[in-house]
Formats: sequence, C-alpha cells, structure tokens
Amino acid sequence: MISLRSPSRRWILVVSPILSVLVLYYLLINDPSSYISHYRGFIFSSDSHKASHGNHSTNATRLETTTTTTVRPAPAASEPPVVVAAETQTQASGCPSLPGLEDVLVIMKTGVTEALEKVPVHIRTTLRCVPHYTIFSDFEEDIEGVRTVDVLRSVSKATKETDADFAIYNRVLQHGRPGLIEDDLHDEANSAFGKPGNPGWKLDKWKFLPMIDEALQARPEAKWYVFVEADTYMVWPNLVGWLNELDPSKPFFLGNQMQIADITFAYGGSGIIISNPAMRKLSQYRTDRLEELERYTAASWAGDCVLGKTMRDAGVPLNWAWPMLQSGHMWELDALGEAYGRKPWCYPVVSFHHMKPEDIETMWLFDQKWFQNGHSLLLHSDVYHHIIRNETLADRDDWNNLSADKVSTDDGEVSMNSAAECAARCADDRNCLQYSYENGNCLTSRSALRGSPHAGTRSGWMQERIDAAVQTAGVCPKAAYVTF
Repeated sequence: MISLRSPSRRWILVVSPILSVLVLYYLLINDPSSYISHYRGFIFSSDSHKASHGNHSTNATRLETTTTTTVRPAPAASEPPVVVAAETQTQASGCPSLPGLEDVLVIMKTGVTEALEKVPVHIRTTLRCVPHYTIFSDFEEDIEGVRTVDVLRSVSKATKETDADFAIYNRVLQHGRPGLIEDDLHDEANSAFGKPGNPGWKLDKWKFLPMIDEALQARPEAKWYVFVEADTYMVWPNLVGWLNELDPSKPFFLGNQMQIADITFAYGGSGIIISNPAMRKLSQYRTDRLEELERYTAASWAGDCVLGKTMRDAGVPLNWAWPMLQSGHMWELDALGEAYGRKPWCYPVVSFHHMKPEDIETMWLFDQKWFQNGHSLLLHSDVYHHIIRNETLADRDDWNNLSADKVSTDDGEVSMNSAAECAARCADDRNCLQYSYENGNCLTSRSALRGSPHAGTRSGWMQERIDAAVQTAGVCPKAAYVTF
C-alpha cells in the first residue's frame, strides 16, 4: 500500500480537487454528443469501402473479416446510450465506388431463432462493402465479429412482463441461447396470417416501431434508412442509382405495397426505404403515443402493417415501389408479366425476398461479376436472360415451376392421366407458357417462371412461345425507375 503521508506524494491531496473541478467543468460546457453516442446499439462501418473508394474492380471470392469490437455493458433504461466502437480490417478489397451509399444506413432485422443460420452469409457477401450498417435483433450477441442490437429493449417493462409474445424474449434474456426450447425453433409455412405458431415470428412484430428510433440514434445524419430482413437480397448499385433520382429532403416511405383491411403498407421482406425527414416525423409521432402504439401492436399480427398505419397517421403515406422491390424469390420472378400498370422487364431490380443462404451467395457472385464487367445497372430483363433463362426451357422431373392455374378435361374432370396430357392441354392454349403435373393434377401458367426442386412433380415450358414473348419485350433503351 502506498502511503499519502510521505512528503513525495502529499501533492496529490492538493491537486486532486483541482483536477476534479476542471473535468466537471469540461463535461458541462461540451456537447454530450462529443463523448456519448445517442445510440445504445452497435454500428458497423466498413473501412474497406473507404480504403478502396474509386476502385471499380470486384473480387467475387469469399471475404474473411476480422472485427474488433469494444463491448460495454448494456445501459439501463434511464442511462444515456454508450459509445461502442467497431474497427474492421478486411483481408480482401475490391469494393466498387458507389457514391451515395455512404449516405445510407442499412439495418438488417433478424431474431435469435434464425440469426446464426441467415446472418453470416450477409456479413461475408452483401454487407461487406456497405459503409454503414447495423443488425437489429431480439437478442444481443456476436455473429462473426459483429455485435447485434437488442432492438426491443425500449419496449415497456409492463408489456414485456404481461404479453405472451415476450415469453421467448424473457427466457433468452435471462439464460442466453440455452434458454431456447424446442417450440421456439418450430417453423411453419407462411399463411395469409403469417406464422402464428412460430414464437420468433410473433415476437418480430414488436421490432418495427422501436427500430425507427434506434436507427435514428445510430446514424442521425443519414439521408436514407434501408431496412432489410435476413432473407432479403439487395442490389446496392441499383439502390444507389434509384435513390439518386429522389430528393432525400422530402419525406419518402418506399416499399412493396401490401394491404390488410384498409391499411396499405410496405412489405418488410422486400425491404423498406425511409428518408430522414420521414423517419423524424414518425419518431416524433411515436414519442407522443408510446402506450397507445404498444396496445395497437399487441392487437395486431403484422409488424410491417403496424409501421404502415403509424406512418400514415404521422402524415407519411406509402410510395409504391413495385417492381423494383420484390416480395418473392428471384426464381419466382415473372419478368415478362405486368401488374399495377408496370412491366418489370426494364426496371432495375433492387431486392428479392425469401432467399436462402445459398441463393444469396449465388446471386452475390453473379452480382459482383455483372458490375465488374462494366454494367452500371442490373435490370429484371438481365436477371431473366442470365439467371432464370439459363435454368429454364428444359422439361424436367422433380421440379415445380410454380404453375398455378388448374386445368380440367373436356368432360369437367380435374384429374388427368399423364404429364403428356397436361402438356398437350397447355399447347392447346395459345396463352399458356408452362405447365406442371403431379398425381393427376395439371397446372398451367401464362408466366414463365423458373421454380424450384420438388419431388414427384414434372414441369415443362413452351419454348417457342417464351422466345416470342422475349422478342416482343425487346431490348430496353433505358432503365425505367419508379419515381414520385
């Protein structure tokens, strides 16, 4: 033990009070934002993007990333947010120059039941060249060196203790991943009412409103906030090209339109894009109605619908963004079709949904090579020609090409005897482009879709008709953008 009674150390007794006063004075006169972040979460900045700015070459190989994260204990609700610094060093460069992407904060929304399966591929691929991104979840953990943010921490204690949706959240908060039980990991097919038997899906609806304020705190100066899910694929050059057509000083709420009752909202899986002014309008509206909005969320089943209604009530209507934002997989894309008065063919594709990790890697490799070869945009017609068309136009067994129109025989019977009979019925209908057959059931379609493997189903395409439709669609003289 060091004694302060010794002459050589008595100066400490004199200087310490003076230093304390000076430190206190410094803290009082300076802006707290200079030493305390207004963000309770973790924001990731890609130094590799900044280092390679201006380098148009692209390395389409898997990236190894080392992330050093300074982690501090999560603050209590009454405490100010803490600063969390994340320094990234990449062992591979090759990020293209995308002026404007530095003005975007990308927010990936996930959950404890899916994060380890779906997030890592994004860290290695789609997020590797994004200057600023963060991962919002219902559980705080490290995934391949990136710290996730518990976006539900601002939900009221009363709601967390009384609403059954938070049973999984409370268990995992207390016990970590060992707190998960078998029912938590139960998945089910998506229905008209989502996945009501999936605990993680039911909890997810609570993230949509809190993530607005968390994102604003993470990067208040961002011009655009892009919210994606862990099975969403985004084409960044197309996104930047689109946003450059829009004025970020205006309140934009961009999304693939969906509707429940009288509420039109942006479908979360397609990606939701919100400008800074719109974010601030919603944040203020929510601040004044926290309890009311928690009650509304509890009574609803779709979080993106909750967000859409709250946006509308805050005075920010939805800007319909189809076909640039897609609700489905690229294998489900009907590039030759038409909806809402728009044909996808000449529009840049900004997003796909329901993408498995292997699909994301496949699309990312194609994406990198495409832009490396000097293309400035990737249109739906390009995806069709270079990905879908290469996988289609060859009749095959154990494949479902997503034909949906039921066909019956001349005497009204639904059942048919063979795939050949089903193919013949498609051939007799000049508008039919494809068919599928399984166990006597014949389905046809006026769309040309790729589909996916499915045991017991035979699929076929009318090749000449599809060639004629492609010829009619022609070559796009320029890209068509959804503008407002």
